[in-house]
Amino acid sequence: MYLILVGGGNVGMQLAKKLIGRGHEVLLMEKDGKQATRLATILGEESVFVGDGCEVATQKEAGFNRADAVVAVTGEDEDNLVVCQMAKVVWNVQRVLARVNDPSHEEIFKKIGVDQTVSATSLIFSLLDQQITMDEFIQVGALAKGNIEIVELILSGRSPVLGMAVRDLTLPPKTNIIYILRKEQGLLVSGDTTFEEGDTILALVPSDQADALRGMLH
Repeated sequence: MYLILVGGGNVGMQLAKKLIGRGHEVLLMEKDGKQATRLATILGEESVFVGDGCEVATQKEAGFNRADAVVAVTGEDEDNLVVCQMAKVVWNVQRVLARVNDPSHEEIFKKIGVDQTVSATSLIFSLLDQQITMDEFIQVGALAKGNIEIVELILSGRSPVLGMAVRDLTLPPKTNIIYILRKEQGLLVSGDTTFEEGDTILALVPSDQADALRGMLH
């Protein structure tokens, strides 16, 4: 796969190293010449491009038209938004992902068609919140270009499903409970599986049904 990363900060550099290690063709774009030179000594000159990833001419030279995916990971949400929108509209890139520095901007990215956003603030908050209180969803992954969420939930003593069997639940459409972790033991889920306090539930749920699933298990 040909992957273009825009933003040569620490996030971009570490991501590029991992992707190159997986055997992908990677181009990391960085507009600061000195930083780009430093990156070239780490990643190799063929993997670093000096230029502004928000400019059409630069994108053309970098090969946006043949990219399998474009990932915007600069420290500025405005730049990441421009890169993603241009990748979608101008170059018809099929897979576009973005780093979101301000969680309040995530909805804007989704509206322009960004396939997946990653907010370090949101992830850290969710992980911390799980340690404080149960009954909170954590999105641990996404499938189908972000339309299907992989979510994790720990059942508290307040959950209305305690003692119920999976077959007795009317789950939201296209939702599946796929795994339960109970006292450090993993359980495959069947219709006869019952829920207990402290169970960690792993489920696949359409993004627009996540709230319905939360309301059922909370």
